[in-house]
Amino acid sequence: MTDKAIKAEIGARVKALRLRRNRTQKQVAEAAAVSLNVIKALEAGRGKLSSLIAVLRELEALDGLDQFIAAQKISPLQLAKQQGKKRQRASGDHGDKNHTERSEW
Repeated sequence: MTDKAIKAEIGARVKALRLRRNRTQKQVAEAAAVSLNVIKALEAGRGKLSSLIAVLRELEALDGLDQFIAAQKISPLQLAKQQGKKRQRASGDHGDKNHTERSEW
């Protein structure tokens, strides 16, 4: 799918969700504290991510974003291996060992 097609699909899904909840564009706009034009733009595949989040929150579908990009799961074995490699201190600047400039402060 092209980017434009994906945006259109997201807009269509937002509209379908709104209709399943039996809400008008105006009702959702008022409850999400956005303008009616924002709702229309989202449903047309345009709009800002912050607006989409506000509308999804109002339509009680914000939890669906968790499935959108799933959190990376680490196996217990990988986690144990990483535990021993936690960084304890910064390495500092090793590039210029003759660095003698001092701060004016």
